[in-house]
Amino acid sequence: MTDLRFGLDVWQQRSSIDELRTGWEMADAAGIHNLWLCDHFKSLPMRSEGMEPIFEAWTCLAAMAAVTQRARIGVMVTGNTIRHPGILAKMAVTVDHLSGGRLEFGLGAGDADKEHAMLGLDFPPAPQRLARWREALEVIRRLWTGEVVDFEGEHYRLTGAIGNPTPLQQPHPPIWLGGGGEKVTLRIVAEHADVWNAIGIETLDDLARKLRVLDEHCDAVGRDPAAIRRTVQVHLDAPEDVDATTRRMEDLVALGFTEFVVIIPPPDPLPRVELALTTLLPRFGFAAA
Repeated sequence: MTDLRFGLDVWQQRSSIDELRTGWEMADAAGIHNLWLCDHFKSLPMRSEGMEPIFEAWTCLAAMAAVTQRARIGVMVTGNTIRHPGILAKMAVTVDHLSGGRLEFGLGAGDADKEHAMLGLDFPPAPQRLARWREALEVIRRLWTGEVVDFEGEHYRLTGAIGNPTPLQQPHPPIWLGGGGEKVTLRIVAEHADVWNAIGIETLDDLARKLRVLDEHCDAVGRDPAAIRRTVQVHLDAPEDVDATTRRMEDLVALGFTEFVVIIPPPDPLPRVELALTTLLPRFGFAAA
């Protein structure tokens, strides 16, 4: 299990900035591979009409870049329908520079219809969101080259768009795509992703099938399936969950997943960050620095 990699997704809701900063510094010092925020404008789950406080992901990520040194950082995953891809491309490059080239770029097709409704944002049906997602990935990649970009798509149009500076990481930060739709989503993953992130709540049989489907899509588009890293989320809600989470991770390793993102939901994240670093992950070969 020495080849496994581990990340923590410490949600920025119902937590103070001091708690987030401390948790990220703790995990970074311990040698965690990657650290993540979620991308929501209402707290999750949508209790009390989402009134619990939650910080915006990308501005928070820029601040976290300044208090970490080694861990790779990102948003798990950015909702494409919230921000124009041209603006998001610039935000991502800025964070890549602020972090010294440690950005992992996560992007999803977009969900959370209630968030869109409260902000007056368009929330089209799933097929249109997927089409926008595919176009956005092309737009972002082209803007990251530093060339002047003209783009005429069904959903996005750019005229003489300039993306300078380019990312520190070349050709670009690793692209993480989330979602598990087998006909369209995994096809887009095969076309564009460096990393696939499975939400992980599916049954083992379902996840095994999705891994096979992703391989088939890779073959269809002419990509080596091994070029896409397979990552999956697991939850650590309380100390009594450690053994169950351990068994789940063992099963996922057997399926072929090589990287884990441990979700640390609110509130009071620090004890569970420490629990993950000192108890859960060492069972899989993680040794704190």
